[in-house]
Amino acid sequence: MALSSTERNIRASLPIIRFLNAYLPLSLTRWAIKQSTAKARLPADVSRQAVSADGVPCEWIVPQHSPADHVLLYLHGGGFVLGLTSLHLQMVAYLVRKLGIRALLVDYRVAPEYPFPAALEDCVTAYRWLLKQNIAAQNIVVAGDSAGGNLTITTLMKLRDSGDPLPAAAVCLSPVADISDRSGHFQELYDPVLHPKAAKLYNQSYVAHNDARDPLISPAFGDWRGLPPLLVHAGEDEILRDDSVQIEKLAKAAGVDVRLEIYPRMWHVWQLNMGLPQAVQSLNDIAQFLKAHLRLST
Repeated sequence: MALSSTERNIRASLPIIRFLNAYLPLSLTRWAIKQSTAKARLPADVSRQAVSADGVPCEWIVPQHSPADHVLLYLHGGGFVLGLTSLHLQMVAYLVRKLGIRALLVDYRVAPEYPFPAALEDCVTAYRWLLKQNIAAQNIVVAGDSAGGNLTITTLMKLRDSGDPLPAAAVCLSPVADISDRSGHFQELYDPVLHPKAAKLYNQSYVAHNDARDPLISPAFGDWRGLPPLLVHAGEDEILRDDSVQIEKLAKAAGVDVRLEIYPRMWHVWQLNMGLPQAVQSLNDIAQFLKAHLRLST
């Protein structure tokens, strides 16, 4: 299959992104993200509003004429060390327009200043805050990419173990399932976006002095029973594809309704590149999956 011009152009920029992820100072990366996020432009029919969810900073992304009683809780990626980006805002804006419901994006605390369990606690708090707004659990869906995919699963596990009502469904985009030491794996295989140096920094920052095999850090070691229906999207070329395959295996073994889709030639969280046909294809599939479990009309 021939590559589109958009894919060729984006692929040409991936080595630069990979290098910057590994060698650009974290403080400078955060500053650049904060500047671009503040200026992010969304479609005219989608509004954006900051809100505090019991002390956790969040952003409402609201398409016109959306009901107040259905919500997508979105947990962004960024290696547990970076905050919400303009690309996430734009991607979620596309999703909510397809879904016809609003989204709550959690700007959770990040490492190394706030290692585990800070991010997980913020995500759980945001979900419980939605319940306090009289939004029924069956009208909530959760999704996240990369580190946010990890937090999607661990949030579900934490809520289940605490006896909270679970959402209708969940979606993981290029999720991280195992944060235990896999440096050899990263050295053996090449990832177009994730540099081994960056991956090591991300993981060590989040885990800190905790056990990386804690199921709420690495859900690959957790109990998957009783989780809601799950959709997982991963790229064929990313090193974390194995995590998605493992998630499907673990979830199926636990009786969870799970579907894994691996996109040919794609890299880590390619959906953030909205000009890619494969990004639109993936997000449309995600929207269809979530609509079905929210029982929304298509």
